[in-house]
Amino acid sequence: MNPISKTLACAAFACASLSLSVGALAQAASAPGAGNPVLKGAQVTESALIDALAIEGPEAASGATRGFRAANRSGSASTPAPKPGAGKASLLITFDTNSANLTNDSQSSLDVLARALDSDRLAGFSFRVEGHADARGDADANQKLSQLRAESVASYLVNHAGMLPERLMPVGKGSSEPMNKARVDAPENRRVTIVTVRN
Repeated sequence: MNPISKTLACAAFACASLSLSVGALAQAASAPGAGNPVLKGAQVTESALIDALAIEGPEAASGATRGFRAANRSGSASTPAPKPGAGKASLLITFDTNSANLTNDSQSSLDVLARALDSDRLAGFSFRVEGHADARGDADANQKLSQLRAESVASYLVNHAGMLPERLMPVGKGSSEPMNKARVDAPENRRVTIVTVRN
């Protein structure tokens, strides 16, 4: 095979590999909950939570800067595209059955969450603590239980981790936002989602 044919064959292989990778990424991104996977166990780390919850600070969003800003070819300032799912992290926080009592595993995950929320990158933000339930049982009971669970998480973060209560807004979502619609009783449907809120 001559050098030109070899180069063309390598280029064709690279294009085929790239299109397979892009196709796999597109398929993964379209999967339910792909933009915001539920973190559980060893996945709940300070760095994973900080990366998921970090959003542009208010000064960056308003265009105010302290220094130079890169300009694109048209002369206007360029703004990096926001990360998909930025400002949101779903955690598999478990409770005693049909109650808002946190399990020991959940308390450990919330200790990690508290350290992340107090990090330099997140210290200036408030957070909505959303409780979610699966669709089994009565809708009103699920709504109340999800609210109690969101309040339980916020209360733990305030009482055990020293967070300021005004930084946390507990909200019960009931079973209105399932991550796994195919399996009503899926664990990811019973979760707590932390959403970053601009002050």
